[in-house]
Amino acid sequence: MPNEKLKGKKAIVTGGSRGIGRGIALTLAAAGADVAFCHHKDNDKAKETSSEIEKLGRKSFAAECDVSSTSSVKEFYANAVSQMGDIDILVNNAGHNITENFEEISEESFDRMLNVHVKGTFFMTQAVYKDMKKRGAGRIINITSQLAYKGAGTLTHYCAAKGANTTFTRALALECAGTGVLVNAVAPGVTNTDLLTPLADELLDTLKKAIPLNRFAEVDEIAPAVLLLASPEGSFFHGSCISPNGGEVMF
Repeated sequence: MPNEKLKGKKAIVTGGSRGIGRGIALTLAAAGADVAFCHHKDNDKAKETSSEIEKLGRKSFAAECDVSSTSSVKEFYANAVSQMGDIDILVNNAGHNITENFEEISEESFDRMLNVHVKGTFFMTQAVYKDMKKRGAGRIINITSQLAYKGAGTLTHYCAAKGANTTFTRALALECAGTGVLVNAVAPGVTNTDLLTPLADELLDTLKKAIPLNRFAEVDEIAPAVLLLASPEGSFFHGSCISPNGGEVMF
């Protein structure tokens, strides 16, 4: 029998149709949780992920949501609660990535980067947190990046966004201490997902050489960190950031 440490729990994973988000959604489902996830213009992959969740014997709810829109966030959350019930676990994973030279980054590109990562995380958390606080229990897990700690050329707006989410995690953890809601982050190293697709080969080579293990992570090496923070074993993590990064950043 599998260890269903999350049996009876309900989770939301933003950006859950593919990549790390999909891996997290399936890992939580395998541990016993029903999973709602949102995606952005990714219906085919969303259907595949929902099917995989249901094959694990869990309930799944998937919906389109641009997390940069607060109205879309509120609508998605309301629909998720309607379909799934009270949410016990929130994983803010939705992301966006593009490499650009600093001096060429437009206001539009900057806004899109921060709106998806920072605004989306902030207001999705706010929506879920209010109900978690009333119930006196919940887990909020923000997916940031090891680049929040070390930075990277041609990714200044991405690093700024991930740094903001890392600090947001700590600030909210301080504010909500004692409410029963635990807030933490996972900062993956470079991982083999679709987010690598727009990156130039030269940059990919540079990124790999910076990793002592000399390889990128696989999704199934990242998701277990989220499971730990969502599970009973994660009950004394608060304001923490777990960073599976192959030794690239050593805290």
